[in-house]
Amino acid sequence: MVNRGRWAQHPELLLERSRNGVIRVADLESEDMSSSTIYARCLPGGPWQRLLPGIVLLHNTEPRPEELISAALLYSGGKSMLTGVAACLQHGLRPAALPQGNDLHMLIPHERKVRSTGFVTMERTIRFPKPRAIKGVPTAPLVRATTDAVRRLRESGPVEEVLIEAVQSGRCSPQALLGELNSGTQRGTAIPRRLLSSWIDIRSMAESRARTLSRRLPTPPSHWNCKVLDHRGEYLGRPDAWWDDIALAWEIDSFDFHFRRADYSRTLNRNTRYTAAGILVVQTLPSRLRDDPAGVIGELIAAHEVASARPRPTVHVTDANAA
Repeated sequence: MVNRGRWAQHPELLLERSRNGVIRVADLESEDMSSSTIYARCLPGGPWQRLLPGIVLLHNTEPRPEELISAALLYSGGKSMLTGVAACLQHGLRPAALPQGNDLHMLIPHERKVRSTGFVTMERTIRFPKPRAIKGVPTAPLVRATTDAVRRLRESGPVEEVLIEAVQSGRCSPQALLGELNSGTQRGTAIPRRLLSSWIDIRSMAESRARTLSRRLPTPPSHWNCKVLDHRGEYLGRPDAWWDDIALAWEIDSFDFHFRRADYSRTLNRNTRYTAAGILVVQTLPSRLRDDPAGVIGELIAAHEVASARPRPTVHVTDANAA
């Protein structure tokens, strides 16, 4: 009788040795399975499939994303980590904002040599970050994962979407992303560096222009970037400029600030809080500070008159920077 090894009598041993049903050929052979048997079981119509060189999936249906990640980790070996789009997904960024596809981007130390193959791109790096374990997967920090993702894109639209999503997650700033791009390889960084630089400059430029413009008002703001609370101490917002005696807020709003053209949910929620508390708010696009300063001044003067004519709502400021 042919000796089929322990795996024939105890197939659960293979699953125990696997990672999400993915296993190295070397581990199969260590269970007394011959290379010819492994090869045969991975042929079309067989019960298994070969995902990468030396890596087998213990079923023959469409691999799930977590199985592909496990295969990439087994193939790339120790001290490797997931980066790029798949890592951004691990960090919780929305799939709709990220490029589609099953390609995986792996980082390995510069001294190691593992070739790219199939759906896996291997990148050797001397700037090897400390990984974060997410669902058991060693994953590059979000700033690094995001910059690695955009470096491989060639059109500004997809690059902008990825950067917007990372910034709006609240865990990346344009400055941090730009610093990461400037510190690493310069390949593929022209588009994201241009976008991030413009966002940083717009924020700084808009606030500077707003402060300059406010000096032309009969009554300039009393505070800048203060936190406004309602009568219960609940947070309402942090307006760019604030007239405390009449509870008037000035917000300089656009996708340049919120980093998403289609998604104004945060702005709408904030304005709803302002309205419910009785605060009058003026919203201004940054471009109007430059292109229509007289119109902006007129709107602020009119709003000031309206706010002055009504009883002041019971709100107060904290963390205040007086003008």
